[in-house]
Amino acid sequence: MPEAPQRTTQPPPTPPMPVPNAVTQFFWDGVARHELRIQRCRPCGHYLHTPKIICRFCGSQDLTDEQVSGRATLYSWTIAEQPFHPFYVDKVPYVIATVELVEQPRLMFLSQVVDCPEPELTAGMPLEVTFREMSPELTLPLFRPARG
Repeated sequence: MPEAPQRTTQPPPTPPMPVPNAVTQFFWDGVARHELRIQRCRPCGHYLHTPKIICRFCGSQDLTDEQVSGRATLYSWTIAEQPFHPFYVDKVPYVIATVELVEQPRLMFLSQVVDCPEPELTAGMPLEVTFREMSPELTLPLFRPARG
């Protein structure tokens, strides 16, 4: 009697990993500590996201990073229905969103909205950051409806 073919179980796919550099390392270090840190220009006080080497408002290179509240409002969104990477095959559909952080008008952050059914999404709804472990090596800042 012929032997049945052996099934090999493959490990689940790992998420695409960010590649921090000297300009973005502070952000990923903060996320690992469950802190949302955004770059800020010391001379003019504007927040900058994504991190840069020069302030787009005043041209200064005197930049630092600060922990922000994690509060935001929903600016726009779309529903991802096709996985762009094998890690996301079992995670679609999900909400990709641009949120506006409350610290500064037009301080936009691209993320996902979680814990909210699509029909309940409304522009301007209050959100708060939540940190989700995607793998042992990767935590991401996502947003959910604000509590209270």
